[in-house]
Amino acid sequence: MMRTPLRPLARILEARQKGENPDAIEKENRRLRHEQMRDRTRLQSEGRLLVLGVMFFCAFGVIGARMGAIAATEPVEPRAASTGASIVASRADIVDRRGRVLATNMDTHSLYAHPQQMIEPDRTAKELGKIFPDMDVQAMARRFNDPKKKFMWVRKKLSPEQMQAVHDIGEPGLLFGPREMRLYPNGAIAAHVLGGAGFGREGVHSAEVIGTAGIEKFFDEELRNPAREGAPLELSLDLSVQAASEDVLYAGMKLLNAKGAASVLMDVHTGEVISIVSLPDFDPNDRPNPLVEGNPSDSPLFNRAVQGVYELGSTFKIFAAAQAMDLGLVNPNTVIDTRPPMKVGGHQIGEFKKKNYGQISVSEIIIKSSNRGTGKMALAIGPKRQQEFLRSLGFFDPTPAEIVEAKGGKPLLPKRWTDLSAVTISYGHGISTTPLHLAAGYAAIANGGIAVKPTLLKQNGAQDGPRVMSEQVAAASRLMLRQVVTEGTASFGEVPGYHVGGKTGTADKPKERGGGYYNDKVIATFATLFPAHDPKYVLIVTLDEPVETSGEKPRRTAGWTAVPVAAEMIGRVAPLLGLRPEYNTGQLESVVRIKQ
Repeated sequence: MMRTPLRPLARILEARQKGENPDAIEKENRRLRHEQMRDRTRLQSEGRLLVLGVMFFCAFGVIGARMGAIAATEPVEPRAASTGASIVASRADIVDRRGRVLATNMDTHSLYAHPQQMIEPDRTAKELGKIFPDMDVQAMARRFNDPKKKFMWVRKKLSPEQMQAVHDIGEPGLLFGPREMRLYPNGAIAAHVLGGAGFGREGVHSAEVIGTAGIEKFFDEELRNPAREGAPLELSLDLSVQAASEDVLYAGMKLLNAKGAASVLMDVHTGEVISIVSLPDFDPNDRPNPLVEGNPSDSPLFNRAVQGVYELGSTFKIFAAAQAMDLGLVNPNTVIDTRPPMKVGGHQIGEFKKKNYGQISVSEIIIKSSNRGTGKMALAIGPKRQQEFLRSLGFFDPTPAEIVEAKGGKPLLPKRWTDLSAVTISYGHGISTTPLHLAAGYAAIANGGIAVKPTLLKQNGAQDGPRVMSEQVAAASRLMLRQVVTEGTASFGEVPGYHVGGKTGTADKPKERGGGYYNDKVIATFATLFPAHDPKYVLIVTLDEPVETSGEKPRRTAGWTAVPVAAEMIGRVAPLLGLRPEYNTGQLESVVRIKQ
C-alpha cells in the first residue's frame, strides 16, 4: 500500500507561488490519513465481532443439541471409569456338559504398599505377618524401611477376611486395588483338564487373567473374546462322573501301592471325553510350581492320561487280530500254532511265565493273551500294512485333545519298522502311546469300525470319521473282548448288570537311564468297552507300578490290579451315565425268591 506524503513537494511549491500557507496542506493530509486508519480499524473490528458471534452461535447450538439428546435418553446410574480399564478382559466361564460351573471369575482385591507414606513400617510388617503366616516379616520390614522404594506388591489376591484384617491395621501406606481372579469351585476335580490361570499384564487397579495350562491356555483368546457376550465354554466332561472316577481311581491307586494312575472314559460315537483323570493331581486354585529337577512325571502337574507315553502291553493284541481278520487272513476260528520255539530277527518270542498254549484259535489267542499268536498274525500282515492300520487309528501323532499338554504326548515309534518290530508291537512292546490314544483305538472297535478323534468339547452328534475296519470284524473283535472277561485274564472285570468286554495289558517299565526294563515295576492297563453287545463307552485304566499284596507273593499283572479298579469304576459311573443294568431271567427270578 502506497502512503501519501504529508508535505508533497509539488503542492508546497505551488502554494508558495500562490502565497498560501504550506502548513495547511500538511494538516489536511494528516486528517485524511487518520480518517483512512479509522475506517480500516472499524472494518477489522466489525469482522472480528462477526466471527466471534458465529462461534458463540455454534457453541450454544451444540450445547443445546446435546442437552436435548440427554433429555431424550433413559436415566442411568453413572459409573466411574477405571484407570486400568485398558488391561481388563472379562473371562468366560467353563462349564461341564450339563452346565455346571467348572471355572468362573470372582471379584477380589490386591494389596500394595507405598513405603514412603508409611507411619509405622515395623509394626505394619509384624501385623501383616499375623494375617499371612507364610510371609517373611523381617524381609518385609526391610523393604518397608528402604528409602528408595516407592511402590511394592504385598499380595496379589486377598480374601474378604484378609482385606478387613489389613484394613484394621490402620496404616495409610497400605492400599487396595480391585481386580478379577479365576476361581475353580470344585477344587482338584478335573484339575489337569482345566489347567489353571494367572495374571498377565497388571496394574494396581486391574489385572489381565490369562490361561497358564490345560484348556484355559488352549482357549485363552477365545475365553477372553468380548464377542462371546458371556457365553460359557461347554466341555464334554460330566462333573458327577469325573468326581466318581477320581474317587475310585485314587482309592485303587492307594490300595495297590501304585506310584500314579490315569483313566479315560470316552463316548465311542462322538469321541467326547466324559472323564479323564491323572493322579496325583493338584488344586488349580493354588497351582504348584513345576519341578526343576528329577523326572517330570513325578510332578502332580504331569498329565499321565495325555502326556504319559507308555508301552501298554497286551491291550494292543486286539488290533493285530482285527486287522488280520479285516484283511481276510484269519477268522475267529482260524487255528494258529503258538508252540515254541518262535524266533524273529535273532530274538526268541516267549509267552508270559513261559506258557505253551499249543495250537489255538484266534479267539483263544486274545482270550489267553498269546504273544506268539499275535506275533504270527503280525508277520502275515507285514510291517507296512501294520503301520498304515495303526496310523489310521491315530497312534502316530499326538491326540487332538484341546489341552496344551496333549502336544507333548507324541507316541514313541521304532526308527526301523522291521519284522521284529511288527511282532513286538502286535503285543504292545516297542511302541509307546498314551491312555487317550488307546481309548480312541478301542472306540473304533466299539462303534463298528469308525475312527474317532477324542475331544474335550461337547458335541452335537456322532463323528463322521473314516472307516478303518468292517462292521463284521468290529463285532467279532468285541465278542473276543467280551470272552476275555468271561473266560480269560480279566475275570475280575465283570460288573453285575453290565456286560463288560476288555483286554488286559501288563508291560515291564523301562528304566529311565541305561536302557533295559525293571524286573519288579510294571505299567498295568485294562482297556474296556461297555455294554459289550452295544458299546456306548470305552474306559481305559492305567496304574504305574502297582503291587497287590493280599496273597503270599506280590502280584503286579493287570488282571489283579487294573481290572478290579476298572470294574469298580464302571459300577459307579454307569448309573450316572444313564445306563440301566440288564439281568437275565434266571437272575431276576432268584432275586424275587430272596425277597419273598
